[in-house]
Amino acid sequence: MLVKTQGIVVSYIRYKESSIIVKIFTRELGLKSYIVNGVRSSNARTKMGFYQPLTFLDLVVYDKENANLNRIAEVRLAKAYQRIPFDFLRSGIAMFVAEVLSKSIYDGYQNEDLFDYLDLAIGELDGKRAVLSHYPATFLWEMARYLGFAPDDSHDFFEELQENFTKQMDWQPEMVYLEGLMAASFAYAEKTPGLIRRNLLDHLLLFYTKHLDQSSEWKSVKVLRQMMV
Repeated sequence: MLVKTQGIVVSYIRYKESSIIVKIFTRELGLKSYIVNGVRSSNARTKMGFYQPLTFLDLVVYDKENANLNRIAEVRLAKAYQRIPFDFLRSGIAMFVAEVLSKSIYDGYQNEDLFDYLDLAIGELDGKRAVLSHYPATFLWEMARYLGFAPDDSHDFFEELQENFTKQMDWQPEMVYLEGLMAASFAYAEKTPGLIRRNLLDHLLLFYTKHLDQSSEWKSVKVLRQMMV
C-alpha cells in the first residue's frame, strides 16, 4: 500500500556498498525503517543530503504490514534550513535533538502531536531569534510533555529527581530556572549562569534516562558542553 506522509529523518546506517537503512519518524505511520538503494553512489537519483538527521521530507512510501523494512517510492525536501547547516552551535544542538529523538521513540511509535511539536521546535532552532543557550533544556522539558512523563511543575520534577540521590540536595537555582523555561518556553531569554544551565540539563537527562529505561550514555552532550558556555 502506498501512503503519502511527512517525515523527520532520525538516523541512518550504511548498508552494503552504496545503500543505507534510514529511520524516519513519519506523521501518519510513526517511526519506520526504509532501505534506500544506491543512494551513496556517484550517479544516485536521490541525494544523501535528504537523509541527514532532522531533515523534513515529503514522502510517498510503501507500507507493508509486519515488514521490518519498507521502501520509499517518492521523496522531496519539505523545507530547507537557513541556519542549522551553517552555524556550528545550531548544528551541535541539532545533533543532540536527533539523539534524544532516537532514544525516545521505538519502531512503529506514532504520535502526531509529538511530530507537530518537533516541526515547531526544529523550526525554532533554525530561526534567527532562537535563544540557543536555553534551547536544549527547553526542548527536553517540552518533549517530555508530549512523551507523557513530564511532571506538573518544577517542584514535582525535583522531588522525583531526589530519589536518585542519597542526601537532600539544594536545587533552588535550578528550580527557578526551570520555572522560567516552563513559563516562557523557547521565548525565555533571561541571562542564566552556565553552571545552572548545565546542572539543569544534566538533571533532565537523568530524568529521561530513568523514564526511558536507557542505559547508554548521551554521546552528543559531550560535544554540546564544549560549545556552550
